[in-house]
Amino acid sequence: MTPDPKPHKSFGGRWTYGIVIMAFLFVLMPFLFWNATWFGRPLTDAQIAKALADRSHPRQIQHALTQIETRIEARDVSVHRWYPDVVTLAADPIDEIRVTDAWVMGQDNTSPDFHRALLNLLADSNLMVQRNAALSLVRFADDSGRSQIVAMLRLYEMPSPSGGIVRQRLKPGDVVNPGTMVGHIDLGDRASNEVRAIVPGTLQRWKLPDGANVTQGQPILTLAPSESMVWEALRALYLVGRAEDLPEVDRFTRGADGFSPQIAQQAQATSRAIRSRSSS
Repeated sequence: MTPDPKPHKSFGGRWTYGIVIMAFLFVLMPFLFWNATWFGRPLTDAQIAKALADRSHPRQIQHALTQIETRIEARDVSVHRWYPDVVTLAADPIDEIRVTDAWVMGQDNTSPDFHRALLNLLADSNLMVQRNAALSLVRFADDSGRSQIVAMLRLYEMPSPSGGIVRQRLKPGDVVNPGTMVGHIDLGDRASNEVRAIVPGTLQRWKLPDGANVTQGQPILTLAPSESMVWEALRALYLVGRAEDLPEVDRFTRGADGFSPQIAQQAQATSRAIRSRSSS
């Protein structure tokens, strides 16, 4: 008689629970990451107050600021209680907080404190803070940041953070955002400085070859402006642009490679508005 085959062990008990737990984690981890980085999640008054008081968690401060922006847009006057905190954050040492803060203060053009703080931010050390402050000031019918706005339409020459040897990482045509690492500057003895984009755009060309020597502050690459920057600049210049800005504006009236048709349409509208003001 043939012996009975040994029964196969089935996946049960601990194996089943393990698989269920792993599947749950695969769902939970992306949700936790999204929940921690998405600023659209509503916050209670207590959560906003706590975030603004705790300067050790920059992401939470940014989240609170975006929620204040949402309430301002909804004409919720209860947010006025946090206006002193918003003004104070204009001097925060973390660039990302000042970038967000400069944008939020532009949502209420009735606040003289916001207006004064934005004027100070035009001289900020971070270029994105300057740009957001300039755009926000337009809402106050203030064109003090017009030069920064016009510059948003131009090529940006990015300076080297230090002297050393250029080591390229990205190539022409690559899209970058603020913080994107584009290369390194070798300092010797295996030390190096990261080169990170300051503004959004597209890497147009390296001004120095890979391996070239560079001095601190020397331009090393050129960035073409991003569509979002061009869009915001054109909308602002529709209101505060002058005749001398027309050459920069008119470059976009016939469209630009990689940009949506809306850019050309806005450029045409901006050009007409500037010419109308100039003629009158």
